[in-house]
Amino acid sequence: MAIKTDGMTVKELYEERADLIAESRKLIDTAESEKRDLSDEETRKFDEMSADIDVYSEAIDKKNGDEERRSRLDRWSNLDGGDRREERRQPGNDGSRSDGKPFKIEWRDNLFGGERRTVEFRKDDPRPSFAALYERAQPEYEQAFRSLLTKSPHHLGETERRALQADSQTDGGYLVPTQFVARLIKFVDDMLFIRQFGTVFPLATGDSVGFPSLDTDPADFDWTTELQTGSEDSTMAFGKRELAPHPLAKRIKVSNKLLRVAALNPEDLVLQRLGYKMAVTEEKAFLTGTGNQQPLGLFTASNDGISTSRDVSTGNTTTTIKADGLIEAKYSLKGQYHMRARWIFHRDAIKQIAKLKDGEGQYLWQPGLQAGQPDRLLNMPLSMSEFAPNTFTTGLYVGLLGDLSHYWIADSLQMSMQRLVELYAETNQVGFIGRKETDAMPVLEEAFARVTLA
Repeated sequence: MAIKTDGMTVKELYEERADLIAESRKLIDTAESEKRDLSDEETRKFDEMSADIDVYSEAIDKKNGDEERRSRLDRWSNLDGGDRREERRQPGNDGSRSDGKPFKIEWRDNLFGGERRTVEFRKDDPRPSFAALYERAQPEYEQAFRSLLTKSPHHLGETERRALQADSQTDGGYLVPTQFVARLIKFVDDMLFIRQFGTVFPLATGDSVGFPSLDTDPADFDWTTELQTGSEDSTMAFGKRELAPHPLAKRIKVSNKLLRVAALNPEDLVLQRLGYKMAVTEEKAFLTGTGNQQPLGLFTASNDGISTSRDVSTGNTTTTIKADGLIEAKYSLKGQYHMRARWIFHRDAIKQIAKLKDGEGQYLWQPGLQAGQPDRLLNMPLSMSEFAPNTFTTGLYVGLLGDLSHYWIADSLQMSMQRLVELYAETNQVGFIGRKETDAMPVLEEAFARVTLA
C-alpha cells in the first residue's frame, strides 16, 4: 500500500524514515547473527521498506526545498518596505538597482570557499555586449518581453516595440530580459545539485574561455652544496583547459487559454517548464556528457577530464559494490580533498550500500536526521542522482567521490526566446523556444575517484 506523506512535517518525515531504516537493518542484523542470507520473505520486506524510505527521502527533499523557497520569499517581502511587487520591478537579481544606475548579477564560486562573485553592468559600458545586457535589464524591456509572451509581435504597441529594440529581432526571436536570465539560472541551481557545488563562470558573450593548467610539476629539489645549483629540470609543463559554450535549446507548447487566464503569469509558466527541461538536460550532460558539442561528464573517461587512472575497482565484485571498494575509493583521494568531497550514486546503488558494514559492524551509510543534514557515507556527504550510472556489470561505473568545485561550468548569458504563433494555431496553442549556451568539464582529475565494478 502506498504511503501518504501529505500533511506530515519535516520532523515527522525524518522520524518515520529513521524507524524504517532501523527496521530494515534489524532484518540484516538478524540474518547475520544466524549466519544465513535473507529469506525470500525478508528480502521482500527489505525491498518494500527500501522503496518507502525512498518516498520519505523524496518528501524530505521537497519539504526542505519548499522551506528554502518560503525563506527566500520572506527575504523578498522585507525589501523596500515589505512590497515584493516593488522588488520584482527592479531588474537584475539583487533587487537593489534603481533606474539609471548600474546593476549587478551575482554567482556562486565554490573554488574559493563558496564566495559569491559579481559582474556589474552600466549603460555606458565600453564593452558592447555588457551595454546590451544593461538595456535588457530596463523595466520597459522586461514589460515588453512579458507582453511578447501573450501577444503576437505585430500586436505589440509602439512603446513595447521600441523597448524590445534594445536587442535585435532575428526570425521572431527576442533576447530574454536580464532579470529573466538571472532567475532562470537560479531556478536551475535550486533543482539539481551539480551546479550548486560546481564552479560557475558566467560569460557576457558566447566566446570560449581558457584557463592555464599546471600539467606536470617540477621534480623535488636536490640536496646540494652552497656553490651548486642542482640539476636542470625540464619536467614542468603547462597546458590549458578551454570551455566553449555549446547551444542548448528546448521547445514547449502552451494553450492560448492558459495564457489568457489572468490568475496565471505566463512568464512564470514558461520559466518553470523551460527551467525544468534545461536543468535535466544539463545535469545529464554534467554526469555522462561526451564532450562532443556538449559538456564533458564526470562519468566519462577522458584524458581531457578524468582519465581511467582515477577508476577504483579494488574491493568490489563483478556485480556489487562492497565496503572495501568504497574505502579504497575514499582513500584514493588526497586528504586535502576530503573536506569538500561528496559521493554521487544512483538510488539503486544506495540500496546496495545501505546494507554494508565496516569491520566493526557499523553501517557505512548514515541517513541525515534533521533538515540541512545530508545523508553520509564513510563520514562524507552523499548526493543521489537519477542520472548516475546504475548498471551493475563488470568494468562499469557505479558511483563517484570528488570535490565538485573542480567541475567548472561556463554559461553564456545570451539566452533568446522565440514565440511560435502560427505553427500550432490548429490546436489553439503557442510555442516557445528557449535557447542557451553552456559548457562544463572536470579540470583536475586527482580531485575525483570513480567507483568501478571489478
